[in-house]
Amino acid sequence: MSAPEIITFGCRLNTYESEVMRDHANAAGLTDTVIVNTCAVTAEAERQARQAIRRARRNKPDARIIVTGCAAQINPDSYAAMPEVNVVLGNQEKLDAASFLALDGSEPVRVDDIMETRETASHLVEGFDGRTRAFIQVQNGCDHRCTFCVIPFGRGNSRSVPIGAIVAQVETLITNGYREIVLTGVDITSYGGDLPGRPRLGQMVRRLLANVPELPRLRLSSIDVAEIDDDLLDLIANEPRLMPHLHLSLQAGDNMILKRMKRRHTREQAITFCDTVRRVRPDAVFGADIIAGFPTETDAMFANSLALVAQCGLPHLHVFPYSPRPETPAARMPQLPRDVIKSRAAQLRAAGETALHSFLAAEVGQTRSILVEKPGLGRSEQFALVELDDISIPQGAIVDAAITGLSGDKLAGRPVRRAA
Repeated sequence: MSAPEIITFGCRLNTYESEVMRDHANAAGLTDTVIVNTCAVTAEAERQARQAIRRARRNKPDARIIVTGCAAQINPDSYAAMPEVNVVLGNQEKLDAASFLALDGSEPVRVDDIMETRETASHLVEGFDGRTRAFIQVQNGCDHRCTFCVIPFGRGNSRSVPIGAIVAQVETLITNGYREIVLTGVDITSYGGDLPGRPRLGQMVRRLLANVPELPRLRLSSIDVAEIDDDLLDLIANEPRLMPHLHLSLQAGDNMILKRMKRRHTREQAITFCDTVRRVRPDAVFGADIIAGFPTETDAMFANSLALVAQCGLPHLHVFPYSPRPETPAARMPQLPRDVIKSRAAQLRAAGETALHSFLAAEVGQTRSILVEKPGLGRSEQFALVELDDISIPQGAIVDAAITGLSGDKLAGRPVRRAA
């Protein structure tokens, strides 16, 4: 009998929650089980999840298949109707250990109203299968209603994990050998609005770093430039343990499209934020999410998004071809032809590749701190992939390396000193 297999789609929050489910499934003694943790951010993400479910049944005809995640939360009946699926769990139910203790088939769909959830419990995860960095959930849900986005209906309203629970989780992972922690959530810059005293993200990060001085590297997942607090900006400028790689939830670079998306920032705010961060932290590098082909986007509007890649300097770019999500306002707007969307996505990706190679070329000659992910390969503080010429350095170690060259999308590095 085999241990539970978990197939994860989507965001880092899903990665974290998959480890929670792995612990629950192992504690429940489940065997011959496949858990598919779905994503609903695009139609393509759902297509891939359904494909994985069918493949899992072909490969393991006798296995129990559990489907969960945002797509399952939003549309549980469609997944329950798949002949390959045994059980559908909602996003709240998947984090409850009791869900994995009663899988006798009497209740094949267990999905409650996520909007009724008021708290985000801390789940003690001791490790992440096959990974050198660990993910910590600090927030879940979203109070905003961007016109293209269905995720609030899969995650519920914004709710935060208390600072003490975050510190305890990080301390456990540091004890277990992790040297880098990534703070994750759906909208982490909204952190603390539901907690006593309403602490902001910056205050939480400052207290976390103060309470866990042995943590060498801390990263933030996607942040919203409309919600950056002064405390967080000060940490970006002055705290070397906070990594200088920031992923921005931008979505577009044209003000009219941003308004139609119901985003809360302008293109000027995005550019100003990037300029400000580079001024106070010259080694900072940015990633961003951008949607290609949003409804009503003209050639001129798209040109503004394309130009933003260079104006903000976005080497770590995630491009999403727009796909209408059911029940969202954008799905009712005038849609663009799929070939136009595909072409614009390709142009954005090409601009991202240009920005990436420009950034990587400028790294040659620098000395960077590398977290080794596997023999001879690691990531710098700026999240650049670095091939090391020494394969003896163990996974999870941090080493200073001189960046000696560039090959494709990877830097070449020569270790010069092992970090303490």
